[in-house]
Amino acid sequence: MKRTKAYGLMAEFDSVQTLLDAANRTREAGYKKIDAYSPFPVEGLAEAVGFHHDEVPLVVLIGGLIGGLTGYLMQYWISAVSYPVNVGGKPYHSWPAFIVVTFEMTILFAGISAVLGMLALNGLPMPYHPVFNVPRFAFATKDRFFLIVFSSDPKYNPTEVRRFLEGLRPRSISEVPD
Repeated sequence: MKRTKAYGLMAEFDSVQTLLDAANRTREAGYKKIDAYSPFPVEGLAEAVGFHHDEVPLVVLIGGLIGGLTGYLMQYWISAVSYPVNVGGKPYHSWPAFIVVTFEMTILFAGISAVLGMLALNGLPMPYHPVFNVPRFAFATKDRFFLIVFSSDPKYNPTEVRRFLEGLRPRSISEVPD
């Protein structure tokens, strides 16, 4: 029989408080690659599982800067280099006239960067995820709470993780196949 690689071990809990306690104890035990699933947002759960990603603002800033530079340099190139036309004695490089388009290009590129950066950093679109292989995970949209320790965690050992999760008194523990 062919053995598939495990994606991790998942524990099922009955209440928000037991999930929060389990997530905090798991982080304190030294497991870094964990995640939690619940049917509704739970305050404090992101901090309990160690979620501290803030790359989207940087992506938006870089996108905005690129957009602003693109708008300004495009106008400069057109009016001063490629098609210099003397209109009413204004200089070819009349930067006050460039402000509106530069601002709009900054906003446009920042908005597009925000959407694309959010999708890319969240790994979307993701039509399939290994946790869907666990039959009991269907209750994650109803009234159950799940905590998973990923097999990519440096401290992951299937027997020790299972023993640790059993100590958290979950409703059930399931191996998540990859």
